[in-house]
Amino acid sequence: MSEAKPRSDANGAHPLDAVIWNALAGKQNHLAIGDARARRYPTDIGRFAAVADHSPESFEALRSLIDAQDSVALVTANEVALPSGFSVIRRAALLQMIWQGKLGQRSELQHVSLAGADVPDMLALTAATEPGPFGPRTIELGQYIGVRSEGKLAAMAGERMRLDGFTEISAVCVDPAFRGRGYAGDLMKLLIAAISARGETPFLHVFTSNQSAIALYRKLGFVDRHEMHLAVVSDARG
Repeated sequence: MSEAKPRSDANGAHPLDAVIWNALAGKQNHLAIGDARARRYPTDIGRFAAVADHSPESFEALRSLIDAQDSVALVTANEVALPSGFSVIRRAALLQMIWQGKLGQRSELQHVSLAGADVPDMLALTAATEPGPFGPRTIELGQYIGVRSEGKLAAMAGERMRLDGFTEISAVCVDPAFRGRGYAGDLMKLLIAAISARGETPFLHVFTSNQSAIALYRKLGFVDRHEMHLAVVSDARG
């Protein structure tokens, strides 16, 4: 698929305002389904999608990417007024945070790099902890690392959306039996160091209601950038 035009700050917008579009139009273009009007990730990677603009033609292109019994998630800087033809399953507020901290002493956490053979354990952990959408091919989006203890995957974190200059940290989760050991923070420190070493800036999304996670992220050096709007939608005509 040819690359679509990224949304840049030519009009005063930050690249992360249109994070899904800019990821699918750029570094993750090879994973995109769609065209220059609407794009999405494959369902088994993630249900995120975006439109190039809010024209009727772009929304119609988006609707054509939603199969029967399927849905997609839009993450936008401003709440989107959807035209007829869509059913809204869920709306929620997300806080987009960007890392502006300083690299400290490297974490000495004993961790492992996660690969295809680890996917069943990763799916079990995300099902138990619900950190956000995670599918059997989500691991293709970037680097995932974890902690194994007592014969199971105790914690993990990884990279999701990537665009020029930025990489999202996502799927930060810890098995309830292993909480309180600092695994989440240490895994994030490792990812922050790896992303920063590439000359990129880490960022993340968190539900505004998840105050405990927000407190941890601020402690790690993340600052609030923008409140984003999540809309999970399906094809009302399907």
